[in-house]
Parts: sequence; C-alpha cells; structure tokens
Amino acid sequence: MRQTFLRRLYFFAVGLFLALPLIVVAGVSVNEKQDLTFPPVGFSMSWYQQIFADPEWRRALIASILLALSAAAIAVAVALPLAWFLWRRIAPWANVFQLLGVAPFILPPVITALGMLTFWATSGLYGQPWTAAISHGIFFVTLPLVTLSLGFASIDRSLVEAAATMGADDRTVLRTVVFPLILPYLVSGYAFAFVLSLNEYIVAYMTVGFTIETLPIKIFNALRYGYTPTMAAVSIFFVAVAALVFGLIARFGDIRKLLGAMASEG
Repeated sequence: MRQTFLRRLYFFAVGLFLALPLIVVAGVSVNEKQDLTFPPVGFSMSWYQQIFADPEWRRALIASILLALSAAAIAVAVALPLAWFLWRRIAPWANVFQLLGVAPFILPPVITALGMLTFWATSGLYGQPWTAAISHGIFFVTLPLVTLSLGFASIDRSLVEAAATMGADDRTVLRTVVFPLILPYLVSGYAFAFVLSLNEYIVAYMTVGFTIETLPIKIFNALRYGYTPTMAAVSIFFVAVAALVFGLIARFGDIRKLLGAMASEG
C-alpha cells in the first residue's frame, strides 16, 4: 500500500513539474493588464480575442492553418504510395526507401531547414509561399509514413489474396479492401503532421523568411518590440488545438493501436 502511494505521488510530482510551464503561460495569458506576471493580476480573455480581432494576428493564424493543411496533405500524398510500396515489396533493398522517408525527421530541424533554404535559393524559388508547404510536407512525411506502415502491417494479407483470386487488380484491391482498413491510420497521420506543422518555426522561417508570417514567426517578430499576453494566448491556443485533435483521434480511433501497440492476446 505504501509503495503504491509513493509511486503515485512520484508520478504526480513529475506530471506537475512538466505541466508547470504550461500553467504559468496559461496564467499569464489571462492577465487583465499587459504585464508578464504570475499569478495573474485580474482576469481577462481579451488577449484570446485579439488573436481573431487583430488583423495582423488573424492573418498569421490563417497563414498557419493554410500552411498546416497543405503540408499535411503533401506529407500524406507522399507517405501513402511509399507505405503501400513497402508493404507490397518485402525485400531488404526496400528498406532504403523507408530510411529516406524518415530521414528528414531524424535530422536536426536546423540541418533540414538549411538544406531546404539552399535548395530553394539555388532554384530561384526562395520566398514563394508554396515552398513552405512543400518543405513542411517533406519534413513531416515521417509521421504519416509511420502510422500508415502500422496500418498496412495490421491488414490480413489473406483478404488481399482473396480479392486478387476473384479478379481484382492492384488498384481495385487498394480502393475496396486496403484503403477502408487504413483510413483511421491515414487520418491520424494527417492530424499528427497538421499539428506539428502548425507549431513549426525553423523550417518555415528559413524557407519563406518574411514573405508569409505564420503564428510562430509572428510571435518571434513581435518579441522584438516587447511582450504582450497575446503571445501566451497563442501558445495556449496551440496546446488546445493539439489536445482537441489528439482527443478526437483517441475518441474515434484506437489510439494505442495507432501508436503502435500490439493487439492484446485473447
């Protein structure tokens, strides 16, 4: 009994320690005055309203959402055929393609961002808004690749063999058998890439500079002119969006299976 209590106390203390920065930022975001103080002095939600009411913050929010939506779509579009190929072609040399798929995410973000900057600058396309979406899509392709690979691995190959025996070609098998089974994994991979793209700063900054201003870039630029609680409000907004997206995945899908847990026996 005592050992169980101490274990729970330990995990509670660790959880509280990890949550403390978020608690402080949340408190700062509701300060009534433009002041970096905690505990908050007064209570006001006006800083959250400013995200949508202020034209500059609203423009940055829209840019971030559009970038994240586009980048996640590109990441899934690259990961789906790659995961399908790796599942159908069981061979040692096929692992090379899997390594290429996870490489951008394994490297430090600064290295990847520098590579993207060099490529776009050399090609004369540096600063184009769509280059950020492609760069984010390549950078985050690992996430849908991993979830889709888990989805393909969970498929009973006898179903595919049965469909092929009945005369279905690869395209028909993919559309009628495989795709419905991997749909939850595709959605979760898209959601993971969307959330991380929404929060990413280094790659976006290095590829488009100040051509477009996402929320992370807006926060960095605004810090040069002083602090406002709107920055804290944006941070909490990011956390809320991530919690909502992952909460929906947990609610409507098997989150343990999507994260790679093996099915329980029996």
